[in-house]
Amino acid sequence: MGFCFFNNVAIAARFAQAELGLGRVAILDWDVHHGNGTQAMFWDDPTVLFVSLHQWPFYPGSGGPAEQNETTLNIPMSAGSGDGEYLHAFEHTVAPAIARFDPELLLVSAGFDAHVDDPLSEMNVTADGFRELARQAKGVAPRVAAVLEGGYNLETLPDLVAAALDGFVA
Repeated sequence: MGFCFFNNVAIAARFAQAELGLGRVAILDWDVHHGNGTQAMFWDDPTVLFVSLHQWPFYPGSGGPAEQNETTLNIPMSAGSGDGEYLHAFEHTVAPAIARFDPELLLVSAGFDAHVDDPLSEMNVTADGFRELARQAKGVAPRVAAVLEGGYNLETLPDLVAAALDGFVA
């Protein structure tokens, strides 16, 4: 709906299944916008779990609390949510869902537009919050990879990516 021409994480999931022989792939999307395209691609696919943490209500208007199925978990976050709310959601909802699914690979749609200084959202996640989300994400699957998604403050984006990389390798 205007932000992506190609769905990088969906392409990576299908590549992992077709070329690497992986059966079960989980996708964690922490971009501030709901991943409606990723959800639509995998809605009826029992081999891909899609989990989205996103500001809601917000563009694109999808991903509400009733929009779920066995392999789609939307976690709408209120405007103003920050590190504490995101990490609580990860610990109590995201990690258990991914553990139950038992994927061979976790792909992270690593958007940084939920940052406190991003001009397109009303969220309050800090660099430390993204670092900790990445650190926790690497612990829920035997393999983890990330793709860069949103982040519209060009002054903070390099530090946020670096913080997430620190978390993924810590």
